[in-house]
Amino acid sequence: MRFSDIPGLQSIKEKLYRTVTSSKVAHAQLFSGPEGSANFSMALAYAALLNCENRTEGDSCGACPSCQKISKLVHPDLHFTFPVSAAQKKTGKEVVSDSFIADWRKFVIQNPYGGPVEWSMAFGGEDKQLNISREESRNILKKLSLKSFEGGYKIMVIWLAEYLHPSAANALLKLLEEPPAETVFLLVTYYSEKIIGTVLSRVQQLRIRPFNNSEVSTFLIQHHQVEAGKASQLAGIASGNLNQAIKLINDVEDDTHDLFRNWMRICFTSDYTLMVEWAEKFSKANKISQKGLLQYGLFVCRESLLILNGAQYSESISEAESSFLNKFAATLNLNLLEKLNTLFNQTFYHLERNANPKILFLDASLLIATEFAKKARETSNKAD
Repeated sequence: MRFSDIPGLQSIKEKLYRTVTSSKVAHAQLFSGPEGSANFSMALAYAALLNCENRTEGDSCGACPSCQKISKLVHPDLHFTFPVSAAQKKTGKEVVSDSFIADWRKFVIQNPYGGPVEWSMAFGGEDKQLNISREESRNILKKLSLKSFEGGYKIMVIWLAEYLHPSAANALLKLLEEPPAETVFLLVTYYSEKIIGTVLSRVQQLRIRPFNNSEVSTFLIQHHQVEAGKASQLAGIASGNLNQAIKLINDVEDDTHDLFRNWMRICFTSDYTLMVEWAEKFSKANKISQKGLLQYGLFVCRESLLILNGAQYSESISEAESSFLNKFAATLNLNLLEKLNTLFNQTFYHLERNANPKILFLDASLLIATEFAKKARETSNKAD
């Protein structure tokens, strides 16, 4: 992973590059950003830069032995700690990162923007609680007590530091504050507020913003050969979450725009028979498709709010979406728009917690139909 592999975020890349060239590398850094952001990929690119033998202007070379080893995640001075759970007949003291390192390397190389759900599925621990245990902290202390194998920085990457068990976090405090020479901690987190304060006080925090729609769209076109119009649509649905956008490439079972438009038409006409049939059919779709529809609904709410306030909506939307948005916004007011936005968020929340999708989407359809009917009555009363 190099900086050039990450779309956008040029100011952050330049800031990190300057710390290396000016020899002002902080010994403990926290890369904080939402899921699907570049927090982990940026940490990997920074690790490559630290030990690169032939740095280019603004980036690692990607060709020297060190860069080649880091790209395959096999550099002897690059260590990883990540949350795991009992799986593959591993229990007790075996439930540590080293026991799952082969699965981890494969997972990261395939998608460095993946999250804890994808990681759990990758090593077979999806039915267990992830954790970074006290035993893990002992392994970290042991690894970093050794001399550097290749004479550069010893780097410890802790992915999802919010999963550190309090006993593990406390065991690392002294090492975080006074690590051995040429040792760098790179912590990665989605939720810095869940990390204990004594750890936060010992790290230099770097906040990574979410990707914008243009960056997501460009990445999908360049790295996944997605057609430009579809890439723009997926970027809008994913709302800066590159991991979500990548999953949607293959997992959305129907065109999300058409699916959402048809859903809203059924609700607007209060056709209860079609609502039941639609909920029955869509409940059989995979969860990624179901969540994608709700995220697209939130995207439509945002764009409709811009239209209602006389502002210009996103340039990335297609002509078909533009036509639908203008017609859809004309049926709304701010009160109804707020209710729709809340409903999509609540449905998404319950879907993530494994609520029955058939019941969820039928209930949402009935509520939306009720709100559309109420708005129509209000408009009719005003006309009279």
